[in-house]
Amino acid sequence: MNLPQIGLGCMSLSHAYGVPPSRDEGLAFLRAALDDGVQLLDTATLYGGGRNEELVGAAIAGRRDEVFLASKCGMASVDGVKVIDGRPDTLRAQVDASLSRLGVDYIDLYYLHRWDKKVPIGDSVGALAEMVAAGKIGAIGLSEVSVARLREAQSVTPIAAVQNEYSLWSRNAELGMLDATREDGVTLVAFSPVARGFLADAIKDPGKLAPNDIRRSMPRFQPEHWGANATLLVSWRELAAEAGCTPAQLALVWLLSRGEHVLPIPGTTSVAHLRENMAAATSLSTARC
Repeated sequence: MNLPQIGLGCMSLSHAYGVPPSRDEGLAFLRAALDDGVQLLDTATLYGGGRNEELVGAAIAGRRDEVFLASKCGMASVDGVKVIDGRPDTLRAQVDASLSRLGVDYIDLYYLHRWDKKVPIGDSVGALAEMVAAGKIGAIGLSEVSVARLREAQSVTPIAAVQNEYSLWSRNAELGMLDATREDGVTLVAFSPVARGFLADAIKDPGKLAPNDIRRSMPRFQPEHWGANATLLVSWRELAAEAGCTPAQLALVWLLSRGEHVLPIPGTTSVAHLRENMAAATSLSTARC
């Protein structure tokens, strides 16, 4: 895949981190991102119960050729409940629904968002391979999988990308996936690359996060752990200053240094933060990290 060094995760425009921006605000943000040269947009069936795909679709209308478009299936909101369903018929229906919401006739990269343990992963990716043959998707990805599941899927069809959480704060990818993807020529797409705002030095008090912000349920952001974690930020700020970049840029530059196949997709709803993140690609040659 011919991809940029950094993409844009669109989830926070509709999902998970408290109250999202309005549709008009989200649309203006995405159009500004495209104007700034952002090339990869990552969305999913799950995000906002389909609203995120609709928002992305509206933003890229008339500009489809400027965008490498990634979305996901296999996990959806059903009557307000997150449901993992990897049955082939479900995935076929979700591909078509994604195409409709996005207003496009093909999606460049389509992930199995989660492996449904009740369905052999080969059956799920086999259905997606049918969608590749039909011209509805360009390539198949997997999200939140192990090396074993990657290998099992690869025995059925080529896998172009694996999207797992990866940052200085979450390094499970280094237990095998980083090397496996490098060896196989698979792109490792790193979500939450600035540790859900922590490594961007953007969270001063987790207690002030919105009641429905998913970080409230994560141990690292809870009172019994936050104090110890927050003390680490003092040295982190100093390292960023020494390197001549912001804390968020340092986190992204570190990920880019892990390998040419690693592609971070930081999410934000702020144009200023977007520009800060995207500038990390040009900081790689100058930052001392």
